Amino acid sequence: MNGIDKIIETALAEDIHTGDITTLSVLPAPRRMRARLIAKEPLVLAGIAVAERVFAKLDPCVVFTPLFADGATLKAGDVIAQIEGDAASLLQGERVSLNLLQRMCGIATQTAAYVKEIEGTGARVVDTRKTTPGLRVLEKYAVRVGGGTNHRTGLYDGVLIKENHIAAAGGIKEAVRLARNYIPHTLKIEVETENMDEVGQALEAGADIIMLDNMSLDQLREAVQLIDKRALVEASGGVNLTTIKAIAQTGVDIISVGALTHSVKASDISMLMEER
Repeated sequence: MNGIDKIIETALAEDIHTGDITTLSVLPAPRRMRARLIAKEPLVLAGIAVAERVFAKLDPCVVFTPLFADGATLKAGDVIAQIEGDAASLLQGERVSLNLLQRMCGIATQTAAYVKEIEGTGARVVDTRKTTPGLRVLEKYAVRVGGGTNHRTGLYDGVLIKENHIAAAGGIKEAVRLARNYIPHTLKIEVETENMDEVGQALEAGADIIMLDNMSLDQLREAVQLIDKRALVEASGGVNLTTIKAIAQTGVDIISVGALTHSVKASDISMLMEER
């Protein structure tokens, strides 16, 4: 939890800073209360342990009881968790806990919708690096909870030769050659392509994965036939819930969807406090 603790500590420091003046003023003495986290709309739960950790970092005496596990499909009105502790701790942890939980549930819910659209096609939904700065570990976890697959985590754990790399290296063949000589044999090389000529170059260079960027359905089908299982095929660009099924039916192996994380709507969850 070290990386997650750092995220939580940063968020709490940002929110509370020198002190929660509202809570300090209206609650001059300790007061034990209960709270419930409630789903206000259908959602796929992700991040319940993160929500719990927020309160634990603030006050180890807070008792957080989850009523559902990550991956559960909830309906509006479902009580996600019950919390009991000092009212000040509950109030100070409320916003940070909800912010992280709502975003993670939104990502898991969105991912599940994309995964459902392509059931039976053999294609996989994967995420991208278009994540909220500082929250990537949480957002990529939420994608997995929703049934999606993670692409590379960052620039350090996978080779993806894109348009600007190709321009800087002097072409696809040279870029792949240089990458192959640099990386260990355990890593694969992916090349981004924008037309059939580049697909052919990537194949000839020995790319392990070929990304087809912003291609039409006809181009995707043509590229899949040309590649003929000699490399994994990834479709990227122009992917939404309306288009993804047709893209999957072209025969690609992977469909990357930036919308899973970069513009997702947070799920609607509230925290209601009450007397013990």
